[in-house]
Amino acid sequence: MSSTTSPKRVAIIGGGILGVSTAVHLLRQGASVILLTERGLASEATGRSLSWLNSAGERSAPYHQLRVAGVDRYRTLFAQDTAREWLQFDGGLMWNAAGQHSVTEARHTYEKSIGYDSKLLAPEDIAAVTPGIDAGAVPENAIFNPGEGWVSLPDLVEFLMEEFHARGGRLVLNAGKASVTVNGARATGVETAAGENYEADAVLVACGAATPAVVAPLGVEIPNGSPVSMLVLTKPVDHDVKTVMNTPRAAVRPNPGNTFALDHDWYEEHITEHADGTFSIPDEVVQELADEASKLIAGSPDLKPASWKIGYKPIPGDGEPVFGELSQVPGCFVAFTHSGATLGLIAGELLSGEIMTGNKHPMLATFRPGRFS
Repeated sequence: MSSTTSPKRVAIIGGGILGVSTAVHLLRQGASVILLTERGLASEATGRSLSWLNSAGERSAPYHQLRVAGVDRYRTLFAQDTAREWLQFDGGLMWNAAGQHSVTEARHTYEKSIGYDSKLLAPEDIAAVTPGIDAGAVPENAIFNPGEGWVSLPDLVEFLMEEFHARGGRLVLNAGKASVTVNGARATGVETAAGENYEADAVLVACGAATPAVVAPLGVEIPNGSPVSMLVLTKPVDHDVKTVMNTPRAAVRPNPGNTFALDHDWYEEHITEHADGTFSIPDEVVQELADEASKLIAGSPDLKPASWKIGYKPIPGDGEPVFGELSQVPGCFVAFTHSGATLGLIAGELLSGEIMTGNKHPMLATFRPGRFS
């Protein structure tokens, strides 16, 4: 007489990088996974992330260590195929506004003190380190972090979903706003807006800035500091830029197809949120961001916006990630962080391990949702 153990059933709310990554890691460990999206895959923050892979600047030691591990996982993926147009490691370049050279120097000193690869450059030194940058746009000095990179998250999600389907994952698109079902204080599955129920042994809520609202009916409060932001994709243009740039008026990264992805925060006051939940911004403001980006690129190419997406950028109230099981609702896990791109692969790996084994990973110890209780 033989017996078999049924696979652990996990339901995931959210079709962004955190939900998809965790789903694939769970499938690799033998779980039965159903992934539910409100609309499409990568339709929210994942589809409008600058997705700069880094741990630059100053943050808590546990957060830095987690981000460095996150970049490491991308390096492993990059090493498997360095020709992927959507994942590259050519460093990051940042500078502050004129008169703030001492701030830049202090950041460089801090990065060196924690062993983060950081080079302080004069404008005339930039061309020898990374091509395609207009050194005249740099007022005094800049920091180059050689170990940083970038990823196009929609392309990464598509890549991971191939494995998701190959391993038998189930995808439910356009499920609307889903909720966690509970029985006896324990998570038992997910219910869609249309009333469809999916039973599960564990649930992961990974729906970006909406995560706090999804767990609020469970009696769980997670402060939400998510601002409205925008990502602009340009039309193709000839250029030699390889590095990500973070500057006073524009954040810029190369993007597949000889295009650029543009971001910043100065235009937030020009964004209007409408009653139906949509957003708008004047076209001339979008073009202004493209013009600011053009000033950073050698030859000042005429950058034209091809598309732009606006929505909430997921940021927990205290700025630190929120990962792990809810103490009030066993079986319900959350993934909510500003650094979804950098942490996308490592978070999926560590969370899937916790879901499957019940063992809490020490790298997530300071990021538990219970810290807000």
